[in-house]
Amino acid sequence: MADKFSALYLEKQLCFPLYAASRLTTKLYAPYLNDLDITYPQYLVMLVLWEHEEQTVNKIGERLLLESNTLTPLLKRLEKKGFIYRKRSETDERTVVVSLSKEGDKLKLKAAEIPEKIIGSFRDETISETEIYAFKEMLEKLIKGLESKLK
Repeated sequence: MADKFSALYLEKQLCFPLYAASRLTTKLYAPYLNDLDITYPQYLVMLVLWEHEEQTVNKIGERLLLESNTLTPLLKRLEKKGFIYRKRSETDERTVVVSLSKEGDKLKLKAAEIPEKIIGSFRDETISETEIYAFKEMLEKLIKGLESKLK
């Protein structure tokens, strides 16, 4: 007779492999980010700013799927390290605009090699680079679908 609770087995969960892969991926980044003196969440903020040098806190939050109460401490620490500036919008005092400092721009040069190193860390006899990018595309579809359901 089948176990009526077998659906609750860890190996049957979609959430666990996603969670485990996320944690392991973050660990891969750690040595590179330690050299830059930033954390993984701070790195994500910097990626957004390196792409668009000036963004509102709300836009950064939307891009990273982070709430303001999570994002604000990250921004404060990045500002304290001298990588970004935060200022109130001149047109709307409720809006905070975040921009890169010269130090933040210099950090981009140091970080430029990280993506290729991470891809290299993934590549081995069990998974090809093509499979890695196909997986990324599938995750992006999953995220898009989940976002629309949770709005």
